Amino acid sequence: MYRSEVFLRQLEPRTGRTTQQVVNYVLWPIAVMTVINRVVVKAVNGAITDDFRPVYNAALAFWNGRPVYTADFNSVDPHYLYPPSGSLLMAPLSILDPERSRWLFIGVNAVAVLAALYLLLRLFDLKISSIAAPILVLAAFTSETVTNTLIFTNINGIVLLSEMAFLLFLMRRNDLWAGASIGITLAIKPTLAPLLLLPLVRGQWKVFVTALGIPFILTVVAVPLSADPMAFVERTIPYLLESRDYFNSSIVGNGAYFGLPEWLILSLRAIFAVMVLVSLWLLYRYYRNDELFFLTTTTGLIMTASFLLPSLGQMYYSMMLFPLLMSVMLKNSVMRNWPAWLAVYGCMTFDDWWSLRWPAFGRAAEYMKSTLGWSLLLIVIFCVLGYRYLVARREGRLDRGIDPAYLLDPPLEAPSPARKAEPAAKG
Repeated sequence: MYRSEVFLRQLEPRTGRTTQQVVNYVLWPIAVMTVINRVVVKAVNGAITDDFRPVYNAALAFWNGRPVYTADFNSVDPHYLYPPSGSLLMAPLSILDPERSRWLFIGVNAVAVLAALYLLLRLFDLKISSIAAPILVLAAFTSETVTNTLIFTNINGIVLLSEMAFLLFLMRRNDLWAGASIGITLAIKPTLAPLLLLPLVRGQWKVFVTALGIPFILTVVAVPLSADPMAFVERTIPYLLESRDYFNSSIVGNGAYFGLPEWLILSLRAIFAVMVLVSLWLLYRYYRNDELFFLTTTTGLIMTASFLLPSLGQMYYSMMLFPLLMSVMLKNSVMRNWPAWLAVYGCMTFDDWWSLRWPAFGRAAEYMKSTLGWSLLLIVIFCVLGYRYLVARREGRLDRGIDPAYLLDPPLEAPSPARKAEPAAKG
């Protein structure tokens, strides 16, 4: 009886709940069940798009000494695009049968996403007991980027974990470990390669020892074991440099799909490239000593640009923007405005915009939502930083940075209004 009372007391405590406790009790069950649904049901069910099958077939071929780079690039099916070093790392997948190997890969990516979210909390000095934890897990696993990563069964969950470890080690000045974190994924796919700009501008040269050394060593080991290593150079790399008009949310891909003139596509890319460069300069010039803001905001800016401007960008790449989204907790965040979160909706929503009543509108909305989301996000970052710069220059305080005046320490006092001249006394 006593044990029953102790258990039931957890449901109705003698003292009132704090707001943090209430939020945690509300969101954790929903977050946990959402994770289970995404992993056990949606991911295992799969979809028409199957990113895992070509990886498994390539791993099996590599394991048995057969040619790997045999894909028909004229089809719209997912292709195997990893270099020989990636084939070496993926080869153990072929030890199991295809179904169990896929389940294992789903599980590994799900655990990697959860571990990445934990590292993201630690990056902001937050604990699992904070209300940010269930909010972060629920938001991540309801997004398109995590959901389709698991359903399509690709490696992006592991890439996200690599990104989080890279940023955490980079901020803590563990340079060799930071390089190792990103080097593992560079051996498979170059998604995070643009982030090497961060240690470059921060002068953390040791990062490049492991970031470039690990892929190099794995390539040296893999090439003699591969039956057709030069086919990657001769067939796959030229394909990667091309722009396709299907499953491609970059400016080039969507421009080709909707038949935009070439001059307009080039103009859009040039305009956004200039905006990115200006934003990068402002971040480096005025925020490089504000480490957490600089790393998270610059990471988001660089990754968004790498999705929108080159030849290929797919919506589920948006997972790499989680550090930028989490930066909303910072007082000087560029994400504290509604257009920023409208952009996030565009590039991360799992909503389906196909319409039976208005098919043309639905098709355009569905294909353009991530392109418009990425574009708006770059515009928001550029406008926020540009406005801060213009205001700070007008107020003559660029030497104190470009943060809003109320965030300065000590805060900048607004000039008092001039007093009106008193009328002259009558004689």
